Amino acid sequence: MNGFSYAEHALLTDLYELTMAQSYLHEGMEGQATFSLFAREFPKNRGYFISAGLEEILEYLQELRFSSEAIDYLRSMELFSEQFLSYLQNFRFKGEVWAIPEGRIYFPNEPVLEVTASIIEGQLAETILLNQVNLQSIVATKAARCFTAAQGRNVVDFSLRRTQGTDAGMKVARCSYLAGFSATSNVLAGKWYGVPISGTMAHSFVTSFEHEIDAFRAYARSFPDRTTLLIDTYDTVAGAHKAVVVAKEMELQGYKLQAVRLDSGDLATLSRHVRSIFDSEGLGYVEVFVSGGLDEYQVETLLADGAPVDGFGIGTQVGVSGDAPWLDTAYKLVKYDGRPVLKLSTGKVTLADEKQVFRYHDADGVFSEDTIGLRGDVCPRGAEPLLSKVMEGGRILGSLPELTDIRQRFKKELSCLPNKYKMLRNPPAYPVTIADELQHLQKEAQRQREQEEARLP
Repeated sequence: MNGFSYAEHALLTDLYELTMAQSYLHEGMEGQATFSLFAREFPKNRGYFISAGLEEILEYLQELRFSSEAIDYLRSMELFSEQFLSYLQNFRFKGEVWAIPEGRIYFPNEPVLEVTASIIEGQLAETILLNQVNLQSIVATKAARCFTAAQGRNVVDFSLRRTQGTDAGMKVARCSYLAGFSATSNVLAGKWYGVPISGTMAHSFVTSFEHEIDAFRAYARSFPDRTTLLIDTYDTVAGAHKAVVVAKEMELQGYKLQAVRLDSGDLATLSRHVRSIFDSEGLGYVEVFVSGGLDEYQVETLLADGAPVDGFGIGTQVGVSGDAPWLDTAYKLVKYDGRPVLKLSTGKVTLADEKQVFRYHDADGVFSEDTIGLRGDVCPRGAEPLLSKVMEGGRILGSLPELTDIRQRFKKELSCLPNKYKMLRNPPAYPVTIADELQHLQKEAQRQREQEEARLP
């Protein structure tokens, strides 16, 4: 599905993951470790985030290995021992993963996933897990906000040309569709992920013809069943009148002009003019599609102003999550060799031990509160656990869900989130509490840590 071999990407990691792993090996540290991945704080104007990227993570861990070429490269660095390099030659991830399924909503400090494995295995997973969860959760959440702002209208991903590289372009297409977009312009994403693809024409197509209407006619002849005309190359209103001519010519041939696209100017005013032109000519079926540097805020404003827009093309702002391009995500050791551990750095305290997130609903199924507890806690009445075991013994459990199923899961999830947390500006913080048992364990682990520090000379 992903188009490349994960076995070739073992070196896609930070150097310190490998140096720590060697030191663990030399010290004989072979105990089981649990690492927790979570977001400390959300960026401004974000009331929720969407779990995304899990499929890629699981496939990576299942296939992770060091090729002979990778071993040779590490040897050439003259940094690693032959003992460690021999260990890597036979390395396989054999651990387990608990995770919030893709398409579900999560909040600050809630573990999105937890990895339990030998400490070396868990450590070597860190960089790729953070990389994939960061990018895909950020993009999926940005796309979801645009989807919400569009109020049921079609939204198409136009991001590929301005994403931060080709890999990001593919992930954006997948995550946008997961989060409600109807299609993408990215053809390879259509092939890899089964995302519907959509596209029209560029201004270069129009300017390559001596007359604008000739460009419209040529495109209509080539794609009579799915013609969308870009009408703003010279003068949008004049372009609309020419599109009317072409639409009526198409009707005589038994076809219908699908839509016109506006990509510049005052989109609210121009869309009204264009809508009026087509309606006055009995062409009310022709849709008005707009694009051009849009984000959720502009979509919200356009619709609030009553702009008669049927669909949106959104590219750069989703592709790079323009207003919130990063997420303060961490991957921290929370348990080692049966002992809960925690970090006490100022402003970066972690929650110890293996955890579960319990979500409460009201009588109508609407989210009301989350509680972070211990994995072994009995699920409270009226709540559901969010994390489930998705990998055991280094193998994916069951079959991975289809992207269309994840998309439906997201839509159901979003419908259960109270509207105030979906606000595009200054949403309130969703209530997340810490279970009594976890609070007690946290205090005890902190007390023991302080006692150990006090005994040091």
